[in-house]
Parts: sequence; structure tokens; C-alpha cells
Amino acid sequence: MTAARVLAGYHAVTARLRAAPDSIDAIYVDARRRDGRMQQLQQHAREAGVKLVAADAERLRGLAGDVPHQGVVALAADIEQPLTLDDVLAEVQPGLRSDLLLLALDSITDPRNLGACLRVADAAGVQAVVVPRDRSAGMTPAALKAAAGAAESVPLLTVTNLARALTDIADAGIRVIGAAGEAEASLYDLDLRGPVAWVLGAEGGGLRRLTRERCDELARIPLQGHVESLNVSVATGICLFETLRQRGAAHP
Repeated sequence: MTAARVLAGYHAVTARLRAAPDSIDAIYVDARRRDGRMQQLQQHAREAGVKLVAADAERLRGLAGDVPHQGVVALAADIEQPLTLDDVLAEVQPGLRSDLLLLALDSITDPRNLGACLRVADAAGVQAVVVPRDRSAGMTPAALKAAAGAAESVPLLTVTNLARALTDIADAGIRVIGAAGEAEASLYDLDLRGPVAWVLGAEGGGLRRLTRERCDELARIPLQGHVESLNVSVATGICLFETLRQRGAAHP
């Protein structure tokens, strides 16, 4: 098998072990680490029939690059994404998913931000994250580490044209809501029950014009301090969990 992905860190490697052990070519582990977490990971790998390779710090650093690896790095093949946006929208058409929650990310080019958004999306039970083919970070080792395993659990749907995809989402009966700092309406003024797709842009630049025009509504997160914007993953969490709160799902 030809390795296509570098997975660095316990969360990223463990998640792939759970989701698709056959996709892993080998796991390189720090030969000096004998703590309980390392032993458990190696036991899972042996049970799954995945090759383990003892490695020194220099080799691990060479594999992981500038991504903190915590003493474990895996080389793995890409996992094909069988789900498409049409598949997701087909569930809404007959009214099968009134609780559908989607996230669209516009111009998120920092892989750590992309990974962090995936992690938040997983925590909020988002059915899929939609990103444009261009002007978007890829699933690099940094993104996979920041996702902390969410890359294996949340479908990441890449579309050729984000504005057109948002039109398709709206046509399927899903409210498309863009987060914009200059919007008149506050996030907390909106009724977020029913199928919703949140659209967030990069910190600073925000949503592109065509993306903004495809939104049914715009809403801002009211800020009380001196900062003018939030990191996109933080803003994503606020929007998604307010949606869950209104739906009565954000409780212990």
C-alpha cells in the first residue's frame, strides 16, 4: 500500500485505528515510551494486525514535520469519502431529517483551523462539513492532529463551487445562515430549530461576496470586549451549540 497521509499524535492515530485499521501501512512509535497510553495504543495495533515500528526522536520528527507527534506517527492511505452532498440533501427532501445540521466553511486556509472546526462539528453532531475545492486547507498532518479524530467521524464534502452548493442546500429546504460581524441580527435573535446550514468564513476576511449572497440570513455573535472577531473554530462552536440549545439537545 502506498502511504498518502501522515497521522501524528495519539488522537489522530487512535481514531484511524478504530475507523479503518486496514488503511494504515505502519505505526512508528517512540521506543522510549512505555507509559500506559502508549502500551494501549500498541495493543490495539497488534489486535488489528497493524505493523509497529520502533523509532527514535529524529525519525519521528522527520515523519511528522512541525506537527507535535507525542511519540506516535502513522502512515496511512486516504479513506474514500462515499457520501456526497446530494446524499445528505436527499435525507431532507422527504422530511426525514428535520434536525439536520450542516457546516460550510469559506476560505479556511489554515489547516489547524480546519481541523479544529471538524472537532467542534463532531462534538455538535453535525452531519457533514462542506468546503470549496479551492481556497480551502487540505487534510494535512496539522489538520488531522487538530481534528483529534473527527476527520474519521465527520464527512468532509469538497465541492467545486461553494456558492452553487449553498443554493442547492437552500433549495432542499435548509436555512442557510451566514455568520457576519456586521449583521444587524444577533445569533440569539434567530429561531434555529429545523434544518440549518451554518456558513462561516476566515477570521478577518469573513464570507466572500457570492457566499454571503447565497445565505438566507446573516447573524453576528455579539462581542462585549475590545476584540473585533473570534477564531473561526470558536465562532463555529458558539453558532452550533446555540443551535443545539434551542433544539433542546445541548444538555447533559
